[in-house]
Amino acid sequence: MGAFHAYDIRGVYNADFDKDTAYKVGCFIPGLLGTDKVLVGRDCRESSDEIHDYLIKGITDAGADVYDIGLSTTPMVYFGTANYGFKASVQITASHNPARYNGMKVSSENALPVGLDNGLGQIRDWIEEGRPCPAAERKGAVHRMDIHKDYLEFLLRFRQDYSGLKIAMDVSNGMAALYVKEIFGDAPAYIYDTMDGRFPNHEPNPLIPANVADLKRLVVNTGADVGVIYDGDADRVMFVDENGRFVSPDLMIAVLGHWFLEEKGLKGTVLQDIRSSKAVGEYLAPMGAVMETWKVGRAFAARKLREIDGVYGGELAGHYYFRDFFYSDSGLLASILILNVIAKMKKNGVTLSGLISRIEKYRNSGEINFKLEDKRGAMDAVRDYFMKEEKATAYMDFDGYRVEFPQWWFNIRPSNTEPYLRFICEASSQELLDEKVRKVKDLLSREFAAEL
Repeated sequence: MGAFHAYDIRGVYNADFDKDTAYKVGCFIPGLLGTDKVLVGRDCRESSDEIHDYLIKGITDAGADVYDIGLSTTPMVYFGTANYGFKASVQITASHNPARYNGMKVSSENALPVGLDNGLGQIRDWIEEGRPCPAAERKGAVHRMDIHKDYLEFLLRFRQDYSGLKIAMDVSNGMAALYVKEIFGDAPAYIYDTMDGRFPNHEPNPLIPANVADLKRLVVNTGADVGVIYDGDADRVMFVDENGRFVSPDLMIAVLGHWFLEEKGLKGTVLQDIRSSKAVGEYLAPMGAVMETWKVGRAFAARKLREIDGVYGGELAGHYYFRDFFYSDSGLLASILILNVIAKMKKNGVTLSGLISRIEKYRNSGEINFKLEDKRGAMDAVRDYFMKEEKATAYMDFDGYRVEFPQWWFNIRPSNTEPYLRFICEASSQELLDEKVRKVKDLLSREFAAEL
């Protein structure tokens, strides 16, 4: 069952999983989560309709009712789960993956994520054991449920005046198309703003530079103040500055401080993932933030933000989590709030690039992927090599390793969704950064036959 991952069920449809898997997932969810009502949404991928039909058949055969909201963003399902008191929900999506992929994101009460360690692993084991669908006294019913207006009204509560802001927006032919024009109107310069599960223009993953190239050109050609790009299911959003330069998503955690900590006057904990730049915490500390660093991924971040009652949080991958949104992530809400900040900054004569230059104090490698067999051995070797060479100022070992030194730091961790070991490094100068990255590449290629 290679489609079962730390955060969700995801893989190439009809290779890693199929309609029978979807049916069995549906069979087991009501009993696993102790409910007779399950909320279901889906993205626009070509395989989503078949998965939807078999998932619903499994749920209803298990005796539970389905509340079907139809085409939806993933955060729309989180909203529906928490706002209406469902104890279980499933969004059918493969998020940012190519069109041949699909999957399911499962949530429990209060839109808490169900990952491999708190439910998905059990479902996987039951499927592998050949466990039959639970017998039910009655077949569940299917109810159509329209929550579009309620979610839109929720989002619009946060929107301020963008009339002085020129926006370019790439919707990636994904699910954000359900809402962007109702939120931002016709003024932005849009590209790929119709839903198309074939993703004919580019894959819906804004972390891949090639997928942002068209937005960068659009920003420059239209003289936009900012470019906005969503992923396939609209749980992530990323930005391009007025010069067409991609902004590292972790730096937007610092930008959000202007909304929550300054505009709203909130003080408290802000969550970042273990890959985030040191610059984020340094920028937010004078605003009153206490930084909490935690594991990568919604399955960990959403639960952690609720546990610490954090004000908000974010990740290098472009997820942003909000206490005001059931401690969940929403690409649309994040873009609304960040555009509020950028619009206000423009009125004060500050461009997006100017704002980012205040935050960005280090040189960063970005995530470098190594393909190798012995991930644990490689992680330990990199950690041990540098800790023998220099005295560490901080050490974290809850999601791979993050080791900090006076002038630089690194994080090395195994991917939870792909066959890679991921390395990221940040340093006070380009020369120091290049030196450290070169040493890691040499070590992993020599000792572990790593491939880039």
